[in-house]
Amino acid sequence: MRIDAYSQINQIYKTGSKAKTGKVARTSEKDKVEISSFGKAYQIAKNAVAKSPDVREDRIAEIKSKIDSGTYYVSNEDLAEKLLGGYGETA
Repeated sequence: MRIDAYSQINQIYKTGSKAKTGKVARTSEKDKVEISSFGKAYQIAKNAVAKSPDVREDRIAEIKSKIDSGTYYVSNEDLAEKLLGGYGETA
């Protein structure tokens, strides 16, 4: 590596010396944040999901009663499709 080439680059771009600046214009404008309509819709959906229960008690009760009565049945094809669908494959 050539150090003299580095100093020549500094001279060309004047990166080695600090440039004098003029007066800084000050404004009284404050920063503000604007959320897009997509962001607002996302926030509403996120809040709705957070308020909903994680467990659907009505669905669990229905399946439990079918299992207890012996009428709960899942076809092998449906099970295989659900399993493969979880891996992004389509039948």
